[in-house]
Amino acid sequence: MKKSDIIAVVILGEIVAVFVGFVIKGLGINFPLPFFTLYILLPIVALIANAIFYFIGKKIPVFFQFAKFITVGLANTAVDFGILNFLMLSSKVYEGKTVILFNVISFLIAAIHSYIWNKLWTFKAKEKVNVASQFLQFVVVSCIGVLINSGIIYIIITWIHPMAGAAAWANIAKVVATAISLLWNFVGYKFIVFKQKNGEQPSNIPQI
Repeated sequence: MKKSDIIAVVILGEIVAVFVGFVIKGLGINFPLPFFTLYILLPIVALIANAIFYFIGKKIPVFFQFAKFITVGLANTAVDFGILNFLMLSSKVYEGKTVILFNVISFLIAAIHSYIWNKLWTFKAKEKVNVASQFLQFVVVSCIGVLINSGIIYIIITWIHPMAGAAAWANIAKVVATAISLLWNFVGYKFIVFKQKNGEQPSNIPQI
């Protein structure tokens, strides 16, 4: 792994730790370890996971790029949930239109966070483009991913006879939906949002 990749993974691990802390506090979870352990453990776990995919990526290059995409995605999810819980905890408001406003704020901040990291690190799309247009494409691809995710969950829990308890089956549906929507987002970001001019990829971007 390049030094820049190691630094990026550590930073993303720290971001996850910070915002997971907000979620834990917001939900009132009795965390068994001191919070500072999150700032140590999560970056280490992220580094180990990315290092494994880096070595796999030497034979199948796209694996390391996908690992970076997943790392950014986890950090993005932590930012989204963390900001939402921080706003609710700070205001003591947990229902009504105000929470919808909080959710819009957290989603937009998380989307901007995800756009920057995917553009500059995951896909290294540094060519000059219309940023507003590219970000709009990013949001559209992301929203389609949300629709795919929600649609698959609905189909599984509504049309397929449950093979486990209701809660377990819903979580199984979420896992399947997340895997498929993640693949859509990865392909959409790589070939639509951050595609290179004339179909060319810069030399430092893995090829499929």
